[in-house]
Amino acid sequence: MVLRTLAIAAAFSGAVVAAAQAESWTYTDGSGQTVTLDAVPQRIIASQDAAAGLIPLGIRPVGIYADSPVAEAKALEGLDLAGIEIIGQAWGEVDIEKAAALEPDLIIAEWWNRNAVWSGGENVVATLSQIAPITGVSAGDSIVGMIEDYEVLAQSLGADLAAPAIAQNKTAFETAVADFKAAVASKPGLTALAVYAGDDALYVADPAGAAELLDMQSWGLDIVKPQGVDATGNNYFETVSWENADRYQADLILVDNRAESTMATALAQPTWTLMKAAEAGQVAEWPAFWLRNYKAYAGALTDLTAAINAADPDLTP
Repeated sequence: MVLRTLAIAAAFSGAVVAAAQAESWTYTDGSGQTVTLDAVPQRIIASQDAAAGLIPLGIRPVGIYADSPVAEAKALEGLDLAGIEIIGQAWGEVDIEKAAALEPDLIIAEWWNRNAVWSGGENVVATLSQIAPITGVSAGDSIVGMIEDYEVLAQSLGADLAAPAIAQNKTAFETAVADFKAAVASKPGLTALAVYAGDDALYVADPAGAAELLDMQSWGLDIVKPQGVDATGNNYFETVSWENADRYQADLILVDNRAESTMATALAQPTWTLMKAAEAGQVAEWPAFWLRNYKAYAGALTDLTAAINAADPDLTP
């Protein structure tokens, strides 16, 4: 009887160990590093972009750190943030006391290969890594690819990717892509120029530095590439003085929409209309660097499709 009891106890102990091992969690992140935890993390602090990728997939962080006031963060627009602690609202800043009080198992950020840095910058990483491991997807050369990477990460965290809302968002996105492609195909010769308008200068975007622009190129949109940017460096734009705003001409201008003030800044410049597209009103919003889920991407593409359909493709040679 004693031997049988010991055998049962040993079997139970083995089962517990096996279960614990089965519940361990391993993830190889965008920087190439592997993080292993004893159990699937439940309490997650996320950067604003990571939160934008994960929340629509059913993974809700306990805390978020943003690059700007949350009300102005395009990546978080339209997301339900109820019950989530905001531990930072400026690039490079987090409240370490708030972060520690959340007792996170994991910090999820994004790895930016071009700058070799995690979301929030070195100071944030140095701070948050004191309380939990940091991991996440790479900010790669395709938003679609990033969303797929978030799906893999979310599923490892327990997300049900077959949930109806997730499927609906994906279907809506696929429809938006098809419509975008059709609009581009109907306007042969149409060119686009992506810019950020600053008080000091016009910044012309290198498509190679923006994953959403690379997606749009792959779907047929001809985006003008500036000549003064090294695509392998840390710069994403060519700086053009407002006096030379017409250095690059295109049929459609896409203006960085991370801040509402950017479009207003552009329109206030006397030389803005040196660009034929600006003079003709063929201007649309560029969802610059912040798209991280199918719903947001579908909405942005729908707006861009409307602008393409309305544009004259023969405005410039």
